[in-house]
Amino acid sequence: MAFGAEELRVLRRALALALHPRPASAEDVQDCLRLAEAVDEAAREGARLRAFLLADLARYRAALPGTAAGYLTLLEEALVVGYRPVPDDLAALRALRGNPVAATLLDRCHDLAEQDVRLRLALRAVPASRSRVRTRLTALPGGLAAATEEPGRKPAEKPAEKPAAPRPRPQSPRRDRPIPTPGEVFPPRRKPAAPPANAPQQLAAV
Repeated sequence: MAFGAEELRVLRRALALALHPRPASAEDVQDCLRLAEAVDEAAREGARLRAFLLADLARYRAALPGTAAGYLTLLEEALVVGYRPVPDDLAALRALRGNPVAATLLDRCHDLAEQDVRLRLALRAVPASRSRVRTRLTALPGGLAAATEEPGRKPAEKPAEKPAAPRPRPQSPRRDRPIPTPGEVFPPRRKPAAPPANAPQQLAAV
């Protein structure tokens, strides 16, 4: 996809507005909208052309070896636009190995196939490493198990503990005798006896 001089000027103004936000004029807005529509149309047209190219490549491959020249040309164009060779392409190129162009394309397709294999193996190794991390987090207190709980879900409540059996109250002593009255507990004080009448005389005689 290539931009013309006018389209590049519009793209530059759009980038300036993105980096330094400011009120955009009506002309800038219209230019940006036209540029976006042109880019979308170019992307759709590119997808259509790629689909036609791959369809032609499949037809030429099915008609090999009589269509070797056209097949090799279409394969080169397909690789430029990001096409990944399939096993049928590798088999066809091996059959055409005597052609120098086919030999060169075979080496190139082998490299692309090896890159795809390495990428698939790397993607398969990622879930294994994640599972090891998940296992370690699960082993940590409050780790992955706490994080994977459903939001809004309350933790499981502990079962209610059984109430402890009431302690036996001490038995009150048996009351075999009646309760004593205050008079019995605190007997009245007796008045001191009056001294005898002759006590002063006896003291004087002494």
